[in-house]
Amino acid sequence: MPINFRKPIVKTSFFLLLLVQFASIEVRAQAVWESPKHPVNAFLSRQAQKGNIEIADFILPLNRKSIAINLSQLRDSVHKLSAIEVQELSFYEQDYSEFNKNLRDSSLFLKKDQHNRWGMFSVKEGDLILRVDPVIGLETTQGLEKSILKQSNGLKFWGQKGKNISFQAYFTENTETGDGIDSIKQFNNETGVIRTENLNKNAKMLNYTNFRGNITYSWENGSVSIGHDQLLWGYGENGKLVMSDKAPAYPFIRLDYQVLKWLKFHYAHTWLQSAILDSNRTYGKGNTIYGDERELFVQKFMATHSLNFFPAKGLSFSIGESIIYSDRIDAGYFIPVMFFKAYDQYSSRYKINSGSNGQFFFQAASRNHLKNTHLYASLFIDEIRMSAAFNNQKSRNQLGFNLGGSITDVLIPYLTMGMEYTRINPFVYQNLIPAQNYTNQNYTLGDWIGQNADRVTAWIKYNPIARLSTRIQMDYIRKGEDGSITDQYYAEPQPKFLTKRIDTQQQFQFEVKYQLLNELIIKASYYKQAGIIRPALQQRAIPQEFRLGISYGF
Repeated sequence: MPINFRKPIVKTSFFLLLLVQFASIEVRAQAVWESPKHPVNAFLSRQAQKGNIEIADFILPLNRKSIAINLSQLRDSVHKLSAIEVQELSFYEQDYSEFNKNLRDSSLFLKKDQHNRWGMFSVKEGDLILRVDPVIGLETTQGLEKSILKQSNGLKFWGQKGKNISFQAYFTENTETGDGIDSIKQFNNETGVIRTENLNKNAKMLNYTNFRGNITYSWENGSVSIGHDQLLWGYGENGKLVMSDKAPAYPFIRLDYQVLKWLKFHYAHTWLQSAILDSNRTYGKGNTIYGDERELFVQKFMATHSLNFFPAKGLSFSIGESIIYSDRIDAGYFIPVMFFKAYDQYSSRYKINSGSNGQFFFQAASRNHLKNTHLYASLFIDEIRMSAAFNNQKSRNQLGFNLGGSITDVLIPYLTMGMEYTRINPFVYQNLIPAQNYTNQNYTLGDWIGQNADRVTAWIKYNPIARLSTRIQMDYIRKGEDGSITDQYYAEPQPKFLTKRIDTQQQFQFEVKYQLLNELIIKASYYKQAGIIRPALQQRAIPQEFRLGISYGF
C-alpha cells in the first residue's frame, strides 16, 4: 500500500515544537544564524584561544544571541584586551545591538541607527525587529590565460518577533565572465555550484545562485530550526573532515539543546540531492518540449547527531554519528536520540543492499591550556573492522583524521601561527550504493581533497590595525587514485594509502582583507600553485593569479 511520507515529517516537526514548548519554562533568546564567514567568528575564536571567553564554534553557524553574549563578556573584561581588540570589540558590538535593552523603537531607511550601524532598512517596534540589506559584490581575477569578472547581487533580511521566533533569508545571483573560468569547482575549497548541463570546459560565462533561509524557535537552553543552509561540524583551517562548506546548501531540520552546562546535544536531518536519475519514477510528460520525460532524482537524506562535552574551561570532547539513506523518507531517523546504526540494521534486516551508509566521528580540542594555544584532533570513521584493525591482511580501516594547532600573540600582539595535517584513507566518503555516497550535488560533504589524500597546511595571520586582517597560507597536497568499489568491499589486503599514481600540489596564498563598514569588505589576494592534481577536476593549472574584490552584505 502506498505510504504518505509527508505525514511523518509534519508530525515529527510538530512533536519537536511541542517538546521545546513544554521543556522551556522561561523563554529568553532568539536564534538568527550568522554566516560562518563573517569576520566576527575569527575574532571570537581567537579570544577563546586566549581564554577570555568560551565558545563551541566547531558547530557552525552560531546564532547572533550567543555571539552577542560573548561580546558582552569581553566588554566586562575589556582590561584583558589590546587597543586593537578593544576597537574591534566596539565595532562588532554595533552589529549585534538588537539585544540591548535600551534600543528605541524606530524605522530607518538608508540611515545609521542609535548604535551607529548603517543599514538599508531597519525596524524596531515593540518586540519586532527587522533588518534588510542588499548583497552586492564585484571581484576580478587576473592570471596566465585567465581574466574573470565576477558580479554578485541579491538581498538578505533577518528579524525576530517576540521572545522565541526568528527568521532570515539570503539570496544572491552570481555571474562570472571572461577567460579561464572554473565551471566545476571540484578540487579546491570553494563551495560547489549548480551549473547548466551544456556548459563546456572553455565556457566564458558561468551563472549560479546562492540561497539560504531559516525559521527558528528558541528557548532558554536550545532551538529548533527549519531551513536551507550549510551545517558545519569540526575544526579545520583549509577543509573540515566531518561536515564542510564544500557542498552547496541543503534543506534541514536542526535541533540544538544545552542539556547541562557541560553537555550539549546537536541533531540535524537534511534533504540532499543525489544527482542520480530515478528511472522507475521518471515518466513521459506528453510533449517533446525540452525532451519528452519528466525527470525525477533518487531521493537522498542524511541524519546526524552528536554529544559534545565540556568538562573544563577551554576543553571539549565530541562523539557523533551520521547516516546517509536513500529512496524514501524514514521516520526512524527523525528521532534525535535514535542509535542510527542499530536502527539501520533493524530496518534493512542486516542486508547490505537494503541498508544505509553510516559513519562515526570524534573530536577533542583544547584552548589556552597551553597559553594562547588551540589544539584539536578529529577522527572520521566510514568503516572499520575492529577485530582486524591492526591486521595488515584483514583490516578495513576506511577512516580519516586531522591534527592541528595554533598559537596567538606570538612575539607581538595579534600574530597567530598554526599548522594542520589531514589524512583521508582510500574509500572514505564512498559507498557501494551511489545514491549513498557522502555527497550533496556530487560535492563531498566532508573535506574537499577526498579519499586517498593528505594535506599539510601552515598559516600566519596578523591584524596590524583594527579590522585589517592579513593571512599567509601554504598547502602541500598528495593524492592517489580513487579506489574501485570492488577493491573497497573485496580486496584483501586493502589497497594501501597513496599507492599507484600519486599527484602532488603546492599552494601559496597571501590575502589582505579590510572591513570598512559593518557589511562592507575590501579584499585582495595573490595565489600561486605548483603541480596539479586531477586535471579533469581542476580543468587547468593555476601558476599564479591575483584577485581584487569589494562586497557588501556577504
